[in-house]
Amino acid sequence: MEHRARKRFGQNFLHDARVIERIIALIAPRPNEAIVEIGPGQGAITAGLLAAVGSLDVIELDRDLVEPLRHRLAACGELRIHQGDALRIDLCTLAAPGTRLRLVGNLPYNISTPLLFRFLEQSACVEDLHLMLQKEVVERIVAVPGEKRYGRLSVMVQTQCTPEALFRIGPGAFRPAPKVESAFLRLRPHRPPRYALADPHLHARIVAAAFGQRRKTLRNSLAAFADESQLRDLDIDPSARAESLDVASFARLANAACKFPPRP
Repeated sequence: MEHRARKRFGQNFLHDARVIERIIALIAPRPNEAIVEIGPGQGAITAGLLAAVGSLDVIELDRDLVEPLRHRLAACGELRIHQGDALRIDLCTLAAPGTRLRLVGNLPYNISTPLLFRFLEQSACVEDLHLMLQKEVVERIVAVPGEKRYGRLSVMVQTQCTPEALFRIGPGAFRPAPKVESAFLRLRPHRPPRYALADPHLHARIVAAAFGQRRKTLRNSLAAFADESQLRDLDIDPSARAESLDVASFARLANAACKFPPRP
């Protein structure tokens, strides 16, 4: 019986052969690389990865997809299927000592941002990420200061990675067809870290506050973290808005704020 895509899992299965070939070519998998695929679904990308690498780890939430996938690819190589939620799995346990993982995934659009943040938390054991996401999300990730889509997601991802939007994918490449366009994204974690953060949680709070009400000036949106004179000492204009502040400035502010006296 053909598997029906389940809305609660955000399933849209890739089927366009040309798109699949292009994705595999951009990933450029090599024999014996440690690759982990998130959400293999019906194995559209999995087959090409497994053929190139020889062994592959995949994480699949939908129990009903596990055995069909194992059966379909039994002769293609060593396929290790981890049935479970990628939000809960410690990816670093899948990496051999001294190696880093390459992550690949067609992420469910309804939880793509939490998944992305979870992967970035584990970036110490990740070499690169190749992800299919909603086009609008990719545009937000790669946006630069001054652009309309530049925001919290841009800053948080670019603090840890260099993002590259590779190509767009139309709805017709999937079954069922989503109502939005998709895009293929490459992320490469900075090595060494480009923006060393004394307190990543404080940095995240500052970024969230700055973009929480985009029309506010920084003197107002960041009042809980720094006063006007402290912002000026960091070469940050208190009358500016969050979208004008680059990634390095957010990191510099967060590191300085660790040393500021507590705000009343």
